[in-house]
Amino acid sequence: MSKKISGSEHPLAKIFNSDFEYIIPSYQRPYSWGTEQSEILLDDLYEFFESEVNEEYFLGSIVLIKEEGKILAEVIDGQQRLTTLTILLALLASKLAGKQRETLCNYILEAGNEFEGLEAKPRLTLRARDKEFFKFYIQELNFDELFKLDESQIENEARLNIKRNSEKLNNKLEILFKTDPEKLKQFIGFLLQRCFIVTVTTSSKSTAFRVFSVMNSRGLDLQPTDIIKADVIGLLKNELEENTYSDKWEGLEITIGREDFNSLFSHIRMIYSKEKAKKNILVEFRSNVLNLHQEPKNFIDNVLSPYVKAYDIVRNNIYISDKNADEINSYLKWLNRIDNSDWIPSAIEFTVQNKNNPEYMNFFFKKLERLASYMHICGLNINERIERYKSVLLGLEQEHSLSNPIKSIELTDYEKTNLINVLNGDIYTLNSRRRNYIILRLDSFFSDGGATYDSKILTIEHVLPQTVKEESNWAKEWDNTEDRRLWVHRLANLVPLNRRRNSKAQNYDFDIKKNVYFSGSQAVSSYILTTQVLSESSWTKEILEKRQEKLVNVLKENWEL
Repeated sequence: MSKKISGSEHPLAKIFNSDFEYIIPSYQRPYSWGTEQSEILLDDLYEFFESEVNEEYFLGSIVLIKEEGKILAEVIDGQQRLTTLTILLALLASKLAGKQRETLCNYILEAGNEFEGLEAKPRLTLRARDKEFFKFYIQELNFDELFKLDESQIENEARLNIKRNSEKLNNKLEILFKTDPEKLKQFIGFLLQRCFIVTVTTSSKSTAFRVFSVMNSRGLDLQPTDIIKADVIGLLKNELEENTYSDKWEGLEITIGREDFNSLFSHIRMIYSKEKAKKNILVEFRSNVLNLHQEPKNFIDNVLSPYVKAYDIVRNNIYISDKNADEINSYLKWLNRIDNSDWIPSAIEFTVQNKNNPEYMNFFFKKLERLASYMHICGLNINERIERYKSVLLGLEQEHSLSNPIKSIELTDYEKTNLINVLNGDIYTLNSRRRNYIILRLDSFFSDGGATYDSKILTIEHVLPQTVKEESNWAKEWDNTEDRRLWVHRLANLVPLNRRRNSKAQNYDFDIKKNVYFSGSQAVSSYILTTQVLSESSWTKEILEKRQEKLVNVLKENWEL
């Protein structure tokens, strides 16, 4: 089959004629344009019609699978515009009568011509589940019946969009042309003769999707998962299976949302490849995943569906079990505070394997949170993180159980030492996400995991100020500037507050800061780390040394360092 790509510019009069019979395949997503998009389209068209008397208007491009010399055209990109333009033309036809209506309807429905061997059929056929609805109400101009439909009884979102867009466009057309039928005819002529679409066609499905992918990377509203869906659903053998599994695919996407659904495919790719991506997601997913799961029903039922469910649990902290659920969800909440998502492939792979084993889930996620915390706090780069999680993913491919747990999830002695050294260093000089994680995680260990935290209103306060004025008590109690330098940014001297930093209060003497800033009428903290300070009568080097040892020991004990 030829992979030749051709592109041609056509006015709408040629787009909607017997040269093309547009089919929206079942693997495509439903008609999704809302009233805002359809209204913008009409507004732009009308504004151009009013202001540019002789110029041509460009409506963009569409991508089609179409064999040369044949009229059947499978729409890979462009269904939203083609559908909305069909609605617009049908509404305009409904405002005409007699020969004029018949003429315009010919751009919506092929009347048929027995001498040319042409059957009567729609110019555009929507997906199987919506095509009869669209044909009856739109292409056969039954708008009065459409507008009377109870929206609560409309079967799906695509049909609801068709109804609402029809009403919105109809109302605007009434305003624009009701009192000027001649101007209405001029506008129709403008649409058919001066509005152009570029058709990009190829007879090769893979070439069409490659073109589609390139165009999508430059701003179109389709995602790599849409193309992967086309790859998978396109392998099914009949329309019933296509519809069934297209519905399943869309249901899975709805479960976690379109953005997360796209992210999930990157995580699945990582589970299979265990390497940093070297090419785009489409190429790598096809080579690393789909090549191993060439049977589409098996891929959707036994790969995609379990991973969607696991991803939902992991990202939304919604593990359900009679045992250990609270502990597991607590670990997941902390994992989701990490500033990267590199831990997710290991998490969802383990969940797929062991979600019915809460004791092992609890063991694993406690260890995974520790491992992710180590890499986050110690600032490992993406290549180092990927390599470390690769060992976890490889371990998940081996036999493992609670009695013989995965070994690569454990921290090495080197990693434990590295983490302890960072915890004993200048915490405040770390970036805000790293230092905030340490402070809040430490506070949670004191509260046995019962506290909740809002990082949006968190600030970290120095008890011993960063700047010490010569006339202050701080200068007397901390007369050794080297000691101040060594202790000011360390863990023992830092406390969390849940309000914005008060620049004047930063330099208060200890008694004032403790009694007013930490516990006054405008109390700013319920953090255990902060309330601990209230029991101290002074803030000396000796107190900080003891506090540092205590705090680091709590982290060492809970993270098993």
